[in-house]
Amino acid sequence: MNLQLRPALVAFITLSAITGLAYPAVITGLAKVIFPKQAAGSLITAEGKVIGSELIGQSFTAPKDFWSRPSATVDANSKPLPYNGANSGGSNQAPSNPDLKKAVEARIAALRVADPESTGPVPVDLVTTSASGLDPHISPAAAAFQVHRVAKARGLDEAKVRDLVAAHTQGPQWGVLGEARVNVLKLNLALEQLR
Repeated sequence: MNLQLRPALVAFITLSAITGLAYPAVITGLAKVIFPKQAAGSLITAEGKVIGSELIGQSFTAPKDFWSRPSATVDANSKPLPYNGANSGGSNQAPSNPDLKKAVEARIAALRVADPESTGPVPVDLVTTSASGLDPHISPAAAAFQVHRVAKARGLDEAKVRDLVAAHTQGPQWGVLGEARVNVLKLNLALEQLR
C-alpha cells in the first residue's frame, strides 16, 4: 500500500506545483510584458485618477451623457447594483416573462421622456440587459438615437456630436468578430473634452 501511495502523492504535489503555481505565474508574467494595459484591467484615467475600465460599463443618467446599456447585476443581498463586477449576470428573464416586458416598456418610456423629439424606433440594446450586466458598449444605432438629446443638453451642434460618435465607433474585432460598437465611457469623456 505504501509503495503505491508515495508515487501518487509525488505526482499530485508535482502537478499541483506546475499547474497551480508555475503555469499561472508564467502566464501572468507574460501577459504583463506583452499586454501591460490589458493585464492591469484596461483602466481609464482622467486627471491622474482611475475613473473606470474599458471592459466594465458604468451607469450614466444625466441628459448630457450617452447612456449605457441597462444592467441587471445585484449586490450580495440580491438588491439591484448596476455594473457590479463582483456579481456579474443577466436578468435571466425569458422573452415571454411579463416582468421583462414591463421593464422594457419602462425603459422605452424613460427614453421618450428624456427626449420627446426622438420618435424613431428605440434600439434594443438601450432597453435590454446583456448576459453579463457589465457591457461597456452600445451599438452605433443606440448612440445615434441619443445624439439629439446629448447635443441639446450640452448646447452642441448635432453634427459635431455625430462626428464624435463616428470617431469612437469600433469595428468588429479583427474585421470579422462581433459587431460595431461604441464604448460609452470613452465617448462621454470625449464629450467633456469638447467644452
